Amino acid sequence: MTDYMIELRNVTKRYGNIVANDHINLGILRGELMTLLGPSGCGKTTALRCITGHNTPDEGRVFIDGEDVTDVPTHKRELGMVFQNFALFPHMTVFENVEFPLMIRNLDKKKRREMVMDALRLIRMEGYEKHYPRQLSGGQQQRVGLARALVYRPKVLLLDEPLSNLDAKLREEMRFEIRELVSRLNITAIYVTHDQEEALALSDRVAIMNAGRLVQVGTPEDIYEYPQSRFVADFIGLSDFIEGTVVSVENERIVMTVDGLELVVPGLSDVEKGQSLLVFIRPNDVQLFPAGHEGGENVFEGVVDKLTYLGDKIDYRITLGDRLEIRVQTDGRQRFEKGEKVRAYLPRERCRPVIGD
Repeated sequence: MTDYMIELRNVTKRYGNIVANDHINLGILRGELMTLLGPSGCGKTTALRCITGHNTPDEGRVFIDGEDVTDVPTHKRELGMVFQNFALFPHMTVFENVEFPLMIRNLDKKKRREMVMDALRLIRMEGYEKHYPRQLSGGQQQRVGLARALVYRPKVLLLDEPLSNLDAKLREEMRFEIRELVSRLNITAIYVTHDQEEALALSDRVAIMNAGRLVQVGTPEDIYEYPQSRFVADFIGLSDFIEGTVVSVENERIVMTVDGLELVVPGLSDVEKGQSLLVFIRPNDVQLFPAGHEGGENVFEGVVDKLTYLGDKIDYRITLGDRLEIRVQTDGRQRFEKGEKVRAYLPRERCRPVIGD
């Protein structure tokens, strides 16, 4: 038996001249919550629809639980689906909405009631059986959508941007509920979103897509800390990109010049003196000090151009030297004003070279 509950092998899907999925190879482990993440139009929903059977790949095969289901109809794939728009029947009560998948499977009435009540307990919606969708909040409606998807205990739970219609606070609450639910049921889940924070908070692993291609797959920490391309470093979190010329290479360090400043970054085996090098650093890894702070490696004089108060942090735009502009985020315990001179420390180990495009 394969370790993968879902496997896409060389899946390609075209719409005319547009390649929506370009030779996607992806395995999703049993009990894993995998997020498909990428900008709008990157092909993540197309990939999901190939898994559900709503799309048939032009090339490649789709496997669920070791079985080739590429040509199997959607209703025979044992999938539970939760949608962005809740997709509840407005004329049905909560009980009837959750019961509907069981009715079309011709289960007897007593068994249906037991399974519906189990599903409602699972999402903490007991006592709402007779309510109609219009009587529920957005979060409650999405919980009912979850119950309906899980009521018949499918092999796989698929969630297509299910929280995008909820407000920010409720989205955050629902993230943790979904994560806890998937873990408690030990069910395999695929979550589609363009929200980076959502992906990092929810996932066991993240699959990042761009222009129809799978560009990196890894744990949230791997994706954030070790992006394999400029696209991933730019798309996940915030990044300052700094390009310069290598002036010396040693075992553990590279020295590069950037607009007259000397920046020391970690060593790379294939970097040579004289070549251009692009590195990135996260704005919250840069440390700011008053102008009188002592110098040292990667400590540069700068001026605050702009600042924005964001509650739990302050976002600064700093010019280092004559023209190197970077973004810095601090916790605000020490505040600097616009036009104030500062010193910025860019820790060497946090200035990571960009390997791919």
